[in-house]
Parts: sequence; C-alpha cells; structure tokens
Amino acid sequence: MQAGHAIGVDLGGTKILAGIVDRDGKVVRRHERPTPQDSQEHVLAELEAAVAELIDDSVVAVGLGAPSPIDQARGVVVRCTNLPLENAPLRERMHERFGVAVGLDNDANAAAIGEWRAGAGRGEDDLVMLTLGTGVGGGVVSGGKPFRGRDGAGAELGHVVLVHGGRPCQGVCTGHGHLEAYVSGTAATAAAHEAFGPSADAHRLVRLAAEGDAKAKELLEEVGRYLGSGIGSFVNIFGPQLVVLGGGFGVAAYDYLREPAEEVLRREALEPMRSAVRWAKAELGTAAGLIGAAFVGFEALDAS
Repeated sequence: MQAGHAIGVDLGGTKILAGIVDRDGKVVRRHERPTPQDSQEHVLAELEAAVAELIDDSVVAVGLGAPSPIDQARGVVVRCTNLPLENAPLRERMHERFGVAVGLDNDANAAAIGEWRAGAGRGEDDLVMLTLGTGVGGGVVSGGKPFRGRDGAGAELGHVVLVHGGRPCQGVCTGHGHLEAYVSGTAATAAAHEAFGPSADAHRLVRLAAEGDAKAKELLEEVGRYLGSGIGSFVNIFGPQLVVLGGGFGVAAYDYLREPAEEVLRREALEPMRSAVRWAKAELGTAAGLIGAAFVGFEALDAS
C-alpha cells in the first residue's frame, strides 16, 4: 500500500465536488465548480479542470464518481441520466492527462465506500447504503469489498421493482414501480405538491412534520414504509450488518422515516438478518461522494 493522497471527484447534476483526501479519509483541500449541461466535451473538460486545480506532488491517484452505470472493464461512463455524458472513456482520458492511477465508480457506490471507510460504516465488513435525493442511489459492501456486479454496472438499488406496474420511474428509466419512484426526494415533493400546493417540496414536508403537522407526518410515514419494503429485500439478499441512510432528503427526513421503515423491515426480513441488522444515518454529508471516490482511486493504485 503506497502512501500519498488521492483526489476524489464527485460529479453531480449541478456541481462538481473535488478534494484531496488522505488514507484516513481526511479532506485536506477541496474545490467546487458548476457542472456544465451543454455537451459531453464540456463536462469532461470541467472534470479535468477540477483535478488540475488540486493536483500536486503528493497526489498518487484520482478517483471519480459519476451518476451512471460504469463499465469497469473499459473504464467507461455508460450513460448519465441527467447529464450529457454517454460512453465516455473517463478512466483512460484522466490517466493520459495526469499520469497517475485512476479509479472510476458509480456516485452512489462512491458515497457508500466513503461512509464505509470514513463515516457511519467504519469497522463494518457488510453494509448497504441508500442515498435519497433527487433519485435513489445505492451501494453495497460485502465481505469487506465493494460489490459492483458484472463489469461494475450492478447495485442499482433504486431501480429494484417495488410495485408491479406501479408509478413510472424518472429520467431515462423506462421502468415502473421502482423504489426510486416511491422514496426519493422527487417522490416526496410530488406528495407535498398534492397535499400542500405547488410551492411545497420534500424539505418543506420535513419542516411541516417538525412543526407537528399530522398530514406531513403521515406522508413521510408512507415513504418510510415503502423504504422499509425495499430495505427488507436488500437485507434478505446481502445480509448486511448495517444499513446507512444518506442523501439530502434521506438525512433531513431520517427521524421520520426510520421508525416506519424499520417496522416494515423487521416484518419482511428473515432471521437471522432481521434481528442482526442495525441502522445509521450517514455522517459525511456532501463530502461522502468525493471521499469515497478518493478511496476508489486508492483501490486502483493498490491494484496496479
């Protein structure tokens, strides 16, 4: 295992977060810039600029998290839902530009790795993380290793089918009844619109619940029950020691989602997983993705 720092880059729909990270998960420096929306080449150029802003002689690797399935065999971003990025050979391009080891992963996988290595999942060998935001991302650590599926395109937990023929999914997804359509911040915003008018959103729903509004609490409890159904399935499949809930909406609504989610989880999960699994709220906030991406970079370095 080589010493030194890695640059982690978290590509988001509105901003690119990058940081220099040490082997303990401490962010030494960070940088933020807007994500362009006009072309693939512009997005790639801004990713390069984010790394160039930070790189110095201490940096031995770069890791990137992108909101897309990843072809790990080729180091390619397959297709981003909300960005003009498709079949982008990001790993090769970054390696050629900066001459260091480069790792690439899905952004939710990176967030899960960040929480595993430096956040709520420290010391655990088996965990599932869900990030509830505009969509629903997921990441799995199994047997002390990130689970990625064939060629790295697996662990799309937000797209597990929860309700056959249910609500249409979001973005370019053609599916129906996916978990994302029921527990994301977008889904909560739709429920808030219907109950409280067009100016209400998911975070307003949480604020109303905190003020004691019975309808807001009821809507969040419904989200929590759907969440528990999804997590119950993940617990049966992966047998994790810990479930971590993150993402902007997931963290904000954690206190209202956990009890109904856990009630359903305990009903749906089998023993011994039902009794053994624990819950935690994500600890790293918006830094989880860039910290995890840095560890993806370290992973690529250590494997080389």
